[in-house]
Amino acid sequence: MDKIDEAREILKMLGMPKAHQADICCYGLLAMAGIKQDMAWSSAGNEWIRIHDIIQFANTHYGTTYAENSRETFRKQALHHFRNAALVEDNGKATNSPNYRYRLTEETLQMVRTFKTPKWQKSMNRFLIYHEKLVDIYASKKKMTMMPVHINGSDFQFSTGKHNELQKAIIEEFAPRFAPNSECLYVGDTIEKDLVKNTSKLTELGFEITLHDKMPDVVLYREDNKWIYFVESVTSVGPMDSKRILEIAEMTKNVTAGKIFVTAFLDFKTYKKFSEDLAWETEVWIAEMPEHMIHLNGDKFLGPR
Repeated sequence: MDKIDEAREILKMLGMPKAHQADICCYGLLAMAGIKQDMAWSSAGNEWIRIHDIIQFANTHYGTTYAENSRETFRKQALHHFRNAALVEDNGKATNSPNYRYRLTEETLQMVRTFKTPKWQKSMNRFLIYHEKLVDIYASKKKMTMMPVHINGSDFQFSTGKHNELQKAIIEEFAPRFAPNSECLYVGDTIEKDLVKNTSKLTELGFEITLHDKMPDVVLYREDNKWIYFVESVTSVGPMDSKRILEIAEMTKNVTAGKIFVTAFLDFKTYKKFSEDLAWETEVWIAEMPEHMIHLNGDKFLGPR
């Protein structure tokens, strides 16, 4: 029996639906375990690896021709369901982070190492008996890596990562100081893109909402001044440069509220990296110096243009 057939047999015996016994799932399991064609399952490992590594493993050791743009297919068809079944875990990073990794859980590793041995049936049965408990354990582990954030008087959860760490600071540190009594109309999460999205209020203000990726990271509205704040959370890309201002202006051409453009950074070092790209007549806020703002020219400070 070829290794891909053995991997399919494991997934089948563990009760994975037929759709998740497909070749792409089998190669995913083999790569996660580090099992090549001539290796015994007793040699399985569970190193932290990326989807890129899974693709390279399958192409190198099993002659497949998966392209890099198939990463999302691997994630959706295999790894997402493996994680839900407590076969694998992730390292809690944001999914768009270059440091995001998966590995077999310790329980899965110990089980697959017994495949094709007399201990397999007993090992598999033990896994299945405790399966629901394992699902709960790994779901709880994932929940523990979430970051609480208080938005509009309610509690939400951000996934971990620097981008969301900065968004949390924008909402909890910047807004009370420089946008007092404002309402958060929009904020995304690196996993749940539209965590908060007050579509009715945005439409009422004149927004033309199309693709979420054109939305600023955080949108705040201050009713008393009729000011709307567009805040970009910048850790690696995306400051308020001239191009970004034009994109937001097009989206908000029917918005009559005063518009304030803010670029937020975690630290001064990151600000210096992007300082030459920032558009004039915008504001800068740095989380490590939360009580201060940097104003780029113009006759007004922290006001609409």
